[in-house]
Amino acid sequence: MAYLLPLAAVLIWSGNNVVNKLAVGVLFPAEIGFYRWVLAGALLTPLMAPRLWRFRHQVKPLIPRIIVLGLLGMAVYQTLAYYAATMTSATNMGIILSLMPLMALGLSSALLGLPLTLGALVGAVISLGGVVLVVSSGDLAALVARGINQGDALMVLATFAYAVYGVLLKRWQPPLPAMLLLYLQVLVALVALFPLLLLSPQRGASVEAVPLVIYAGVLASMVAPLLWMQGIARLDPSRMSLFFNLMPLLTAVIASVLLREQLTWAHLIGGGLTLAGVILAETWRRPLRRAAGVSLPGSADS
Repeated sequence: MAYLLPLAAVLIWSGNNVVNKLAVGVLFPAEIGFYRWVLAGALLTPLMAPRLWRFRHQVKPLIPRIIVLGLLGMAVYQTLAYYAATMTSATNMGIILSLMPLMALGLSSALLGLPLTLGALVGAVISLGGVVLVVSSGDLAALVARGINQGDALMVLATFAYAVYGVLLKRWQPPLPAMLLLYLQVLVALVALFPLLLLSPQRGASVEAVPLVIYAGVLASMVAPLLWMQGIARLDPSRMSLFFNLMPLLTAVIASVLLREQLTWAHLIGGGLTLAGVILAETWRRPLRRAAGVSLPGSADS
């Protein structure tokens, strides 16, 4: 049952990649990035404000860590994704997020001392190959010559931010109810993004903007992060993040229906590689330390 948590979260976030793209021309990135947290905060405050008062003594020493988590997971990741949507496709955004396992594997090993498995390592490399194929549109020489475009680069930074968020959340494991922890991170995002809203151009509210903000503010901002945090409490970050490999496939399907984005052979093969990576990582659990004869950080013989 623990695997259903990240799967449901990834499904919601896949839809949010499409919402990010749909928001282009309707709301500026700073607008939807701020308004989604306003909606989430407004819905959570009546429920969480009394609980926050009861847990105020437990919360106080955790404030620095909550600020870091809120900035990484709610402010930096989400805002970079909105700006990336103005310069790249929803399909590319979903596929780039499959870099998450490779990033989380290295961070988990370095920060948590978790042992790597051959399947996880090889699966992450296969996923990386799929991402490179998509970002290059099947032309690796052109990618080397012109480099990665700005939208794809922003998604790489956003993905790294969320990988760090997941690993820190697992390492710190703040002893607070999940909903309260989510609420506190929403408050951090509101404070952090308000200056950006003031400095950015604004289009204002419109009929087209309302469903986009509702999806982002309720499902993507409240339901999916809660599912993800619950999953991290049961599974290690590297295994959790491997579910991001399903996002390319889910995003591509949704984008092809709603945005009419055309799937190329590079998308199909690259998406297939990322899916193969998650299957390999979940079925091949042989410890890397025993197979390669090397010690890992945190291992008994290191």
